[in-house]
Amino acid sequence: MPELPEVEVTRLSLVDRLRGAEIAGVRVGKPLRWPLGCAPSTLVGRRLLDVNRRGKYLWFALGARPGVAADDGGLLLHLGMSGSLNLSTHAEPPGPWDHFDLATSHGLLRLTDPRRFGAAVWSSSRDEGAAGKLLAGLGVEPLEAGFTAALLHARLRGRRVAVKQALLAGDIVVGVGNIYASEALFLAGIDPRTPGHRISLARCERLVDAVRAVLARAVAVGGSTLRDFRDAHGLGGAFQNEARVYGREGEPCTTCGGTVRRIVQGQRSTYFCPHCQRR
Repeated sequence: MPELPEVEVTRLSLVDRLRGAEIAGVRVGKPLRWPLGCAPSTLVGRRLLDVNRRGKYLWFALGARPGVAADDGGLLLHLGMSGSLNLSTHAEPPGPWDHFDLATSHGLLRLTDPRRFGAAVWSSSRDEGAAGKLLAGLGVEPLEAGFTAALLHARLRGRRVAVKQALLAGDIVVGVGNIYASEALFLAGIDPRTPGHRISLARCERLVDAVRAVLARAVAVGGSTLRDFRDAHGLGGAFQNEARVYGREGEPCTTCGGTVRRIVQGQRSTYFCPHCQRR
C-alpha cells in the first residue's frame, strides 16, 4: 500500500503542476471508503491553491467560489491500499477502477483504485470538519523536527508491544510503513521483536536517525513499487531495489553474510537479520 514516501512523491509530482488550476468539473464513480461530503457542482469554479501532505493523506487547499465569501476549505485524498493519482492533459475515458476525476484547467486529476479503499472527502478546513476528525489521531511527521529521540522514548515507555508494531500504529510517528519500518530497524540494529518499553534513549536516537534516512532515501528514488504504485507522471519507484532486508528472506545479509529471516507480526511480514539486530 502507498506509504509516506509514495504519498510524498505523488504530492511532489502534482503540486507545481496543479497550483492555480481552476476546477471545471467533478466526476464521482463507484463509492469509495467515505462519501465526498458535498455536491460535486459546489467545487466547480474554485482554484487549487496548494497540495500538502499529512501522514498518508493529501490535502488539496481550495480557494473560494467567485462571489462567495468565507467559502474555502479543500479536498482530503487518501490512496487506500492500491490507489494512485494521475494528472493528464489527454485522459482516456474512465475505466472500472477510476473512481474520482477532477477536471481542471491544468489537466484531469484521476484517482484510480482497484480495491476502492481510497477516498476523496470535502472538508471545511484541514483542522476541522471531516479532515480534522480523520487527521486528529495521527502521530508526528517523521521528516519534521518534532520527531525526536526524546519523544519516541517517552511514547514507547510502558508499551509492551513489539517496537515494529509500535512504529506501524501511527499514533507515535505517522507513515513509516511496513517496508520502511523493517529497513529502519535493520539500519538501527534493533530486533523488530523487542518490546517498545525496552528501547533505550540511545537506541531511540539511532532509530530516529534510521527512520529519517530510510524515508528520505525512499522519497529521493520515487518510493517503492511492489505491485502497482505510480506517481502522477505514471512513474514507478525504485526503493525496493535497494532494500537491505525487506523481501530478502533466505538471502545473505549485506552486512554480516548471515541469513535474512522473515516472521509475521500483526499479520504483516517482517524481515530482519538475527545477527545484526539485537533485542
